[in-house]
Amino acid sequence: MIEEGYIKYQAFWFPSPAFDPVATDSLIAYRQLMYNYDLIGAYPDGIGFGNISQRNGHADSFLISGSATGAFPFLSGSHFSLVLKTDPDQNKLWCTGPHIASSEAMSHAAFYHKLPGVKAVIHVHHEKLWKKFLFHLPTTAVEATYGSPEMVFEINKLLDDPTVVDGKLLFMAGHTDGIFAFGEDLEVLSNKLISLLSAL
Repeated sequence: MIEEGYIKYQAFWFPSPAFDPVATDSLIAYRQLMYNYDLIGAYPDGIGFGNISQRNGHADSFLISGSATGAFPFLSGSHFSLVLKTDPDQNKLWCTGPHIASSEAMSHAAFYHKLPGVKAVIHVHHEKLWKKFLFHLPTTAVEATYGSPEMVFEINKLLDDPTVVDGKLLFMAGHTDGIFAFGEDLEVLSNKLISLLSAL
């Protein structure tokens, strides 16, 4: 059974109006590309999967697609959240915007906090890619489930390895079909994920 969408962190959400299109246009465009390739979307039972984020300036804050938006065919500025702060030790997250942050926001935060050079993170699902590369490419422990402090700690551990950082991909053993791409640019990350599809 695929577990997806349930927020596990304690959220401190401060609702606010939709973001300026300048802030979200790029995220919307690349999220749409991932949706078109079925890397973000929904399972037959209607449960959505996948999310996308981009660093907000030079701090650890970032814009991320909102919880349970994976199934939506199109997003707008009203479907995003700005994560202000996270505390994985206490499993707490603070965010603002018209939508509460994705259930994977805590994991996205780990990349931004650990690697100042990371400007974007994309979380996708793809059964065939996941089965092909699981444990062949950098993979989180089975015990680390999605959106959990354990996943954050596992990401931090793997990112201590420069070869993992260079590869810009993590596969999630404890989250069926789950894959993270992280790096400096949404276009590069999107192309990297799409190119993996040609290896199938």
